[in-house]
Parts: sequence; structure tokens; C-alpha cells
Amino acid sequence: MMTRLLGTADAMSPLPKVGSEIIEAIERSRLVGRGGAGFPVATKWRAVAQRSRGDAVIVVNGAEGEPQSKKDRVLMSERPHLVLDGAFIAARVLRARAVILYIGERHDAARNAMLRALSARPESERRLVTTSAAPARYVAGAEAAAVHFLNEGIATPTNVPPYPFERGVGAAPTLVQNVETLAHIASLARTGQAPQTTLVTLAGAVKRPGVLEVEAHATIGDSVLRAGGAIEAPRAILVGGYFGSWVEPEHAWNLPLDADSLRRHGLGLGCGVIGVLPASRCPVCDTAGIMRYLAGESSAQCGPCFFGLRALADACTRVAERGTNPEDIKRLQRWAGEVRGRGACRHPDGAVMFLSSSLHVFAQEFAAHRAHNMSRSA
Repeated sequence: MMTRLLGTADAMSPLPKVGSEIIEAIERSRLVGRGGAGFPVATKWRAVAQRSRGDAVIVVNGAEGEPQSKKDRVLMSERPHLVLDGAFIAARVLRARAVILYIGERHDAARNAMLRALSARPESERRLVTTSAAPARYVAGAEAAAVHFLNEGIATPTNVPPYPFERGVGAAPTLVQNVETLAHIASLARTGQAPQTTLVTLAGAVKRPGVLEVEAHATIGDSVLRAGGAIEAPRAILVGGYFGSWVEPEHAWNLPLDADSLRRHGLGLGCGVIGVLPASRCPVCDTAGIMRYLAGESSAQCGPCFFGLRALADACTRVAERGTNPEDIKRLQRWAGEVRGRGACRHPDGAVMFLSSSLHVFAQEFAAHRAHNMSRSA
């Protein structure tokens, strides 16, 4: 029987008696993080376990700063005990002294559901937990930014090393784990089955936008159809949110959503967003709006991010507002290459990945764009 995160009643029950063997089970499952980076979960757990002397910290990451994503807050609202189960399993296995619920400051329903569920847990679990409101910033969910905020009150990524598993919250070895990832671990510990589903947020021109739980090998087309289908002919599909990539519909439709299949096509599911751009919208204007948003979300820690993304956003806006200028197109292509890999964190890399896919998929629209009022503001 397929295990699911959503769709069944959420209730507290005694935690399964698992120990270090759960890390081997996680490794066999090939579970990767569901917060965006897609890093192997077993590798993170082992790194913390090797350093913990009973002082580790578990950060339950429910920041969800991606504008289009809703999956994490839905999961926390509907299955809070499953998320808490995963957190307390991690605390037991990694010998943690503290669990921190790091939930987006605007996600009131999710936070309240988590706190209600926590109040029903045994006192031995409750005393481990503190809560912290993650600022409503795109970068606040990055694990280094989360640790920096919990230590210093500033939600900006810091240079690594040291990595959080080496020196994190209060200088202790720290596991920062997305809430969906923790829910999958709780399910694995209870059933012995590897994760077989993933949560996705369907956004844009679909009949029923929102959060779906789909089979791991479901295709993008399957997911769009489960959301009622596209409400008009799609021009492109955004896979992975604002740090993701645009894909032509004919290429996207049959792409499986599992990490290995997407990786073979140079893609990643990232934060789990599948955005459908209708043919009636202007992709150049949408690209400019998203680039302005990402430039505004810069941590302003380095030139490539603060100045580079601003310059790229300005050039996109000039094309959108004034029409195609061949020099601006050349600048966008050149500057994107110069920014990539040079930032203090991954924010400029993600923004440039999105822009590069826009310049490729919408090359014809960028080349032929004529000035008109911008149709979108991110």
C-alpha cells in the first residue's frame, strides 16, 4: 500500500522505537531534501550524528519563502503530528538537546496547528521545543540563513564553512530539515516503506491551483491534469519555482517528477512548484517582474548579488517596457555568465538559472518584443 502524507487523519501516537538504523533506511530510500536544494538526507544526518555529543540542535524548517509555494504550510496545517514525529525521531537519533520550529511569520494557520499539536505531546518532548518566526524573505529558508537568524537575528546566509552540521545554532552541530522531509522520515519509520509520493504546488493557469500529493514517478502532465488541466494553452512550464527553470510544454508534459529523472534533464523540483504560464501572457514581462523581485530579495552581502541582480533586472525591465534592444539582450547573456558562481550564497545562482532558462525558452519573444505596459508584478 502506498503511504501518503496528506489525506488521512492526523493524530498523535507513540513514536516508533528507532535508533541509528533509521539513517541506513533513509539512505536506502534515497530520500533527498524537499526544501529546494535536494541534498541527500542520510548524508546530513550522518554528518550531525558524528559530531553530536548530546548537544545537537534540530531546526524544523517551515519558512517557505518561495512566493508560489504552499505545500509546507498545508502540510503543517493538516499533518502537524507527522512533522513533529519526524523532528522527534531526528532528536532521538542525533541526540539533540533542542528542537526549534522555524515557521514563516506570515503562516499563522500553520504555526497555530503546530503549536496545538505540540501541546498534546508528552512533556518530555515539549520541553525540547522552542519556536521562532522566520522573516518573510526569500532567502530566510536557506539553512545558513536560518542558523544566522537563530544565532544573531539576521536572516541572511553566511559564508561556509563552517557548515551548520559543524557549527550551527549556538555553535552546536545542527540539522536544518524541511518539514516535508521530516514527515517522510516519520512515515518511513512507521511503515518501513521508502517515500513514494511528493508534494507539489500547482500555480498559474490551471483550473484548481493548490497543493497536490502525487506519486514519485508521476509526470508534470499528470499533475496538471489532476489540478483540472490548463485553463488555456500553456506557453511554458516553470519547474521548481523562482530558482527553477522554464520548460517548453511539449518537453515538460511527460517528464517524471522524481529527482533522478529531472536531474537527467538538467532540472530539479526545488521547492515543488509547477507553474503553468498561459500563451496569453507576456513571458518577457513575467521574467522582468520575477527578476525585479529576486533582485529586491538580495541579502546585499556581495557585489554579484546586490549589483549584478539589480543590473540584470534593470536590463530585463528595459526590454519589457521599451521593446527589444539587441545590446540589452547581449548584456543579459554576458552578465548572467559573470554572476554565476560568484555570490556569497546561492541566491544569485538561482536567479541566474531562472533567467538563463527564460532567455533560452523565450528567445523568440525577447528578440521580437515590442514595448507595452508590463502585465505582471511579482
